[in-house]
Amino acid sequence: MRRPHIRRVAIAVAVTTAATLPMAPAFAAPDSPARAATSASSPVEAARAAAFAHASATGVGPGDTLRATDVMTDPDGKQHVRFVRSHQGLPVLGGDLVVHLGKQSAYLGVTRAADHAVKPATTEAKLTPQQAEQKAAAAAQGDAGSAELVVDARDGAAALAYQVRVTDSDTTEAGGSRTVVVDAQSGRIRSNTPDSDEFISPHLEETLREKGETASPVTGVATQPAGLLGATTAARYPVTATGSGTSLFAGKVTLTTTRTARTSFLLKDPTRWNTETRDAKGAELEAFSRGTKFTSTTNKWGTGTTANRTTAAVDAQYGITQTLDFYKKTFGRKGIKNNSTGARAMVHFGRKVGNAFWDSTCGCMLYGDGDGAMFKKPLVVLDVTGHELTHGVVDATAALEPTRVDARGNQYGEPGALNESLADIFGSNVEFSANNPKNPPNYLMGEKLGLAQKFLRRLDHPSLDKLEGTIDYWSPAAYDTEVHAGSGVSSHAYYLLAEGSGRKTIGGVKYDSPTFDGSRATGIGRAKATAIFYRALTRYMVSTTDFHDARTATLEAAADMYGATSAEYQAVDAAWG
Repeated sequence: MRRPHIRRVAIAVAVTTAATLPMAPAFAAPDSPARAATSASSPVEAARAAAFAHASATGVGPGDTLRATDVMTDPDGKQHVRFVRSHQGLPVLGGDLVVHLGKQSAYLGVTRAADHAVKPATTEAKLTPQQAEQKAAAAAQGDAGSAELVVDARDGAAALAYQVRVTDSDTTEAGGSRTVVVDAQSGRIRSNTPDSDEFISPHLEETLREKGETASPVTGVATQPAGLLGATTAARYPVTATGSGTSLFAGKVTLTTTRTARTSFLLKDPTRWNTETRDAKGAELEAFSRGTKFTSTTNKWGTGTTANRTTAAVDAQYGITQTLDFYKKTFGRKGIKNNSTGARAMVHFGRKVGNAFWDSTCGCMLYGDGDGAMFKKPLVVLDVTGHELTHGVVDATAALEPTRVDARGNQYGEPGALNESLADIFGSNVEFSANNPKNPPNYLMGEKLGLAQKFLRRLDHPSLDKLEGTIDYWSPAAYDTEVHAGSGVSSHAYYLLAEGSGRKTIGGVKYDSPTFDGSRATGIGRAKATAIFYRALTRYMVSTTDFHDARTATLEAAADMYGATSAEYQAVDAAWG
């Protein structure tokens, strides 16, 4: 069903409770981490019971099983339990939902991905698993793993299907893996999606190639500090040490490392859940354990040039730890999955790979060295890392997915565009959090990549990006727009919410953000805007959330935090144009 323009959707949303969060904090209150069933049995069981008791609202029915993946508790006692669903023992794609409970575990409402019953017409497959594997291998041009029967409820109706992971795919950059869903009755390919989120899309690569453009990133060489760092006497090893890195893009940076002997250090941060960067040594590795550890005898890392293999690792480790710090100090989020687990990275991934990826299979960042033609340096820039690791946060929460992927690997559809937008929004916030003078914070994405237009995307006026054709506002065409181009809809809404419309200079960068109808929008500040978008992501978005749903989710979040009659709530409504 085609929806009306976002501006014509009623402003009122269903406020789940009359109680609101405290008005004072600039950012959302910290999340409580996902807990094991034994410690979270009360809210999980209450939410599960409520889902079945309110079946007309939740869509949960006979034959369904709910498995909790996250429990979030607010300062006012409200709880939000995120579930994935199985039907008659089969995993349901697009069957995820969040059940909202009050302080006393009373049912308040639900956010669900599928707005229809997930029961398929039949659970008897016409295709054999072997036939499904053959079709998946042909579609992804790789090596198919075992086919698993699932219920695919993502396209308006539930159907029996096979899900197959295909590795070494020739249709994915650097031979990554893809997940292919094959209709179990007809053999039709229902979806064919890469398992990694790549920063540079095939569409952008083609555009740059047509323009004959070569990215020329500017790198700064910092003076290598003298002396041995972190060399205090230790009776036992390993211990935490403080080292210094000389990066490609961020200047000289401090790195927390692991001292394994008197003059032996490992690029692994024990203060951030053992976050570590390793060397793929030109191999296309998707197993972090196969990467080579970076070690040093001086606790000094990199030289600021690509001639030293460790330099790219400095940028990667710095970017990842800054991203983790942003999420922890801003939202209390303990790691990408909020489970007190460190992030991981591998640099020098593959040969002539001009891209950077978040790989959900590896659970880590993968950085190529550049293709030597279009991109001549590794894509280890701070906002690229913040962007890509945010894909990991989205995977761990709403799990937004594109609605389709074409034969070249370009992704389309509003949920995928929202995913890209959130990665840009929080990626830019990583820069603001780090506040590195060698990498000044701004609302531009990829400004250090050396592109002719001086940035890749920008949040204040997305359509100034001519490389990807990014759009400023929603229209019916957004339903099937390439995800990076479509990301401008919610990125622009975020900027207007944070900073407002019109001309201004922030941190030395000039902005001039328009509104859809030429009206004036007043910002509420980056802190509040970021808090609202994060709360919307973690509480009110699911795998199929589109821009209309995202608007509702941010309104719900603003109502929770500031009240449904607040200036913040009105600003959210105005920001969506």
